[in-house]
Amino acid sequence: MTKEEPSVRTVFRLSGVNCAGCVNKIESAVRQVPGVNDARVNLADKTLAVHGGAGAQACIEAVRRAGYGAEVAQSSEREQRAEQRAQDRRHYEQLLWRSAFALGVGVPLMIWGLITNRMSVNAFVDQIIWGVMGLITLAVLVFCGGHFFSGAWKALRHHSATMDTLVALGTGTAWLYSISVVLVPHLLPESARHVYFEASAMIIGLISLGQALEVRARGRTSAAVEKLLELQDTSARVLQDGKEVDLPIEQVQVGDQLRVRPGEKIPVDGQVLEGSSLVDESMLTGEPVPVKKGEGNNLAAGTLNKNGSLLFRAEKVGADTRLAQIIEMVKNAQGSRVPIARLADKISAIFVPVVMIIAILAALAWFNVGPAPRAAHMLVVLTSVLIIACPCALGLATPMSVMVGVGKGAEYGVLVRNGKALQQSCNLDVLVVDKTGTLTEGSPRLTNIDCDGDSEELLQLLASLEQGSEHPLAEAIVSAAHEKKLKLQAPSDFEAITAHGVTGTISGRKVLLGNSKLMQRGRIPLGSWQARADKLAEAGHTVMYGAIDGELKGIIAVADPIRDDAGAAIERLRKLGLRIEMLTGDNRASAEAVAKRLEIDKVHAELLPEDKERIVTELQNGGERVGMVGDGINDAPALARADVGFAIGAGTDVAIESADITLMRSSLNGVANAVELSRATLRNIKQNLFGAFIYNTCGIPIAAGILYPITGLLLSPIVAGGAMALSSLTVVSNANRLRLFKPSELR
Repeated sequence: MTKEEPSVRTVFRLSGVNCAGCVNKIESAVRQVPGVNDARVNLADKTLAVHGGAGAQACIEAVRRAGYGAEVAQSSEREQRAEQRAQDRRHYEQLLWRSAFALGVGVPLMIWGLITNRMSVNAFVDQIIWGVMGLITLAVLVFCGGHFFSGAWKALRHHSATMDTLVALGTGTAWLYSISVVLVPHLLPESARHVYFEASAMIIGLISLGQALEVRARGRTSAAVEKLLELQDTSARVLQDGKEVDLPIEQVQVGDQLRVRPGEKIPVDGQVLEGSSLVDESMLTGEPVPVKKGEGNNLAAGTLNKNGSLLFRAEKVGADTRLAQIIEMVKNAQGSRVPIARLADKISAIFVPVVMIIAILAALAWFNVGPAPRAAHMLVVLTSVLIIACPCALGLATPMSVMVGVGKGAEYGVLVRNGKALQQSCNLDVLVVDKTGTLTEGSPRLTNIDCDGDSEELLQLLASLEQGSEHPLAEAIVSAAHEKKLKLQAPSDFEAITAHGVTGTISGRKVLLGNSKLMQRGRIPLGSWQARADKLAEAGHTVMYGAIDGELKGIIAVADPIRDDAGAAIERLRKLGLRIEMLTGDNRASAEAVAKRLEIDKVHAELLPEDKERIVTELQNGGERVGMVGDGINDAPALARADVGFAIGAGTDVAIESADITLMRSSLNGVANAVELSRATLRNIKQNLFGAFIYNTCGIPIAAGILYPITGLLLSPIVAGGAMALSSLTVVSNANRLRLFKPSELR
């Protein structure tokens, strides 16, 4: 029932990938490789994640057959990021050089044409001069725009078309027409002897400049993963033969004893053996208040030791640490698709061929029925349509926003497992919330023992029965017995009955501890104890009945304090338009007491795990979009069933694995943060898609000459090239605005 995505088996770095059309072709090719379960390209960082058992070489060959390059990303995550930054820097400098060379040729030519209006070939001397300029422009096309032509050739060999196809056709057509004018001007009417070398050079220069600025802006979108990677330490101080030795983090093994001093990062996950200190966990949880750590407490890699020296035992190292898993989850989510992206994918798949047809039809129309010079007008229209229609902005619209949005969530302790959860979080109607550990602290304390005989004897028996349980209520009872220094005995025939309680034998005496259902199951009458239990429950206590050898001996009450921020968080969620309902296995009176204090809309109490899932399903069948928040094993089915499952980060592994979003803070404010982030991200994606669609929808008709009858002007191919480059840069820049996002609790 888990909604977890398949684990990433192999990650490849790609080359030659420019647009959504490239993404579709690579994914389609790799998915046909035997053994591949799924393949996903992240256009934003140009990587391919392949899930399944296929060989790496087979996947690389599939990518190459599709017309692109691929290599396995074999280095560590930190090294991969360093390589990526270095590669982006080289690519950025290369694009700037190309742009400078191309514009250095195109701009003077354009200025010459504007000042003198002499861009025609009417004499032999014109042929000589423009012939030289044609060769210089050819050098621009080869050295600055050669990758467009090689990409277009690869696409043609594989019976497809990409952005490279459009750029190569546009600039190549303009150059070929111009060189034809230079070589055989007498074959053309005098009005059609205009050359367009400046258009080819300027288009290459402007597109290269746009791509350079895009690479620079795109580097900022992965800032969240960079910050997480910076939390990973490179070395650790390990205790060996009584001495402290600094070792590379890769050499630390489970079971090693490590020392961490004040001001140092915790290198791996572990458990404190000696010492006490305050540890700043804000980089992982978003919680600004340092947490006190002492013997027996757990430590997480990447957190900061503030003021004390700690000796701890390594329990999780390398890829198993919580920080490493968070980084992997963020990377997977950044590369995932949001449902809204399917629209862009479908359009991109057919966009380039359709544009080529439109360009040809528009050119034919101008050549057959347009005003003189028809050949020149035909060339301008053909080139402008091909250039302005490049779908780069469309392909970048969603992945850029998802990358920044998921990264921003990680910064605030909201770990999104996939893009679908990110989108669905903004559309929820109702949020169903578990009580214990979610609305309450999850650390109950014993408040009352009411019995006819010796209360310490009853507590000793009940604590002996519960000492093997990890349930928060059991821990409260055992802790109270330890405080009274009661000697506990080992139970036999122990049995935990879901949503009822526990039973077992202590020193030959049959002991039952649980709710009224357990007493009914054991045919033990409640008598006057029920009224006393109801009174405590109405005050918000969780009440359990204790029976020995078939006779009810008393009741025991435990109170779990409501979280300090629960009321404010619920108020935030209500303002976001969500209805709040509580699901709990606790008794109704206790649940309703908590619900009343927090003004929760509806309470479902005394539930079995399957009941929680059933209620979520019923809400969904009624047309509601349901979010579920929980932290326990019994919440896992409901978390998996909900449209979006939110797991409290301090909860069980089962709950976290079943959820779509993990909250590193044990607070409902994390849910509100996730909903606000989701809405901000989806708003950003829609802005990008709207801009890209409007750009192409308006740009193509204008390039085709629809405004010519009104204005008497045609869109210059140079303007089309600049507009195309600007559109991609605008999308990337708009996605980076998400980096300014702050949850309302911080605003």
